[in-house]
Amino acid sequence: MTKRILIASLAACGAAFAPAAAAQAYPTKPVRIIVPFPAGGTTDIIARPIAQKLTETFKQTFLVDNRPGGGANIGAELAAKSPPDGYTLFMASTIHTINPSLYPKLAYDPVRDFAPITIIAETAQVLCVHPSVPVTTVKELIAYARQRPGQLNYSSAGNGSQPHLTAELFKTMTKTNIVHVPYKGGPQAMTDLIAGQVALTFATAPSAVPFANSGKIRVLGVSTKRRIPALPNTPTIAEAGLPGFEASGYFGLVGPAGLAPALVERLNTSVIGIVREPAMSKFLSEQGADPLTSTPAEYAANIRSEVEKWARVVKESGAKID
Repeated sequence: MTKRILIASLAACGAAFAPAAAAQAYPTKPVRIIVPFPAGGTTDIIARPIAQKLTETFKQTFLVDNRPGGGANIGAELAAKSPPDGYTLFMASTIHTINPSLYPKLAYDPVRDFAPITIIAETAQVLCVHPSVPVTTVKELIAYARQRPGQLNYSSAGNGSQPHLTAELFKTMTKTNIVHVPYKGGPQAMTDLIAGQVALTFATAPSAVPFANSGKIRVLGVSTKRRIPALPNTPTIAEAGLPGFEASGYFGLVGPAGLAPALVERLNTSVIGIVREPAMSKFLSEQGADPLTSTPAEYAANIRSEVEKWARVVKESGAKID
């Protein structure tokens, strides 16, 4: 082997080794996980214990950076345009796959501009009513709403949020007219339901379960195909009177597109290990979130599938940004 060939071979080996070496050294400074919602919402509830465990695993701080606004688009755009070096990550939720159908000119693409790492949890939407509403079942609510077109208000976490789209799907399938009252996040939407300012809401399970257990709200059904462990006595909406109704939500960790595969793999392995820890699985289940993990490829396929699913819901329901 000539000296020139030897140097070229060593350079090639070094280039191939560099990403793996960088991944092993990572992180050498704090990492931020952007949450595109206010503190206290479902995405935040899931992100914070994951960040804490990542801090313990990597011996470096992982910070939750709440960047609410714009229907979660502000935080998503910030994450998409950050350097793909692993120091900015993004906690994606179902709204990440809804927004392409609601906003004709997004500044980012949820598929092209992100590197999926792993799904963390699947959640149900919980159909809740204020205790003053004289119904105890989904069938009774449908009949009550049909008798009062335009008289019942429902809160949501904001225009284009999954609770908004889930409620619009419910309206379409039940042929009812209930009025949308959007808020700037799930906590505010739940606060006004508890106060009786609105009659009902579809809330993510982690937001609804504590108030359901305390009796401050009445739950009628969950949006998933199966009942959830956190509310074992609450039927699915499908079995409670609306066959075919289903609207699950997914939460997962992604980074900007271009994130080194070795770094994606290392984060994937770490987060999966954290989610599968008995204490973390128990915490998520108690919040109404079903622990769920995936490979990066599986998560990428899930994102594509969810974009297509919610595009159909938006089209069929006629939902728009109010």
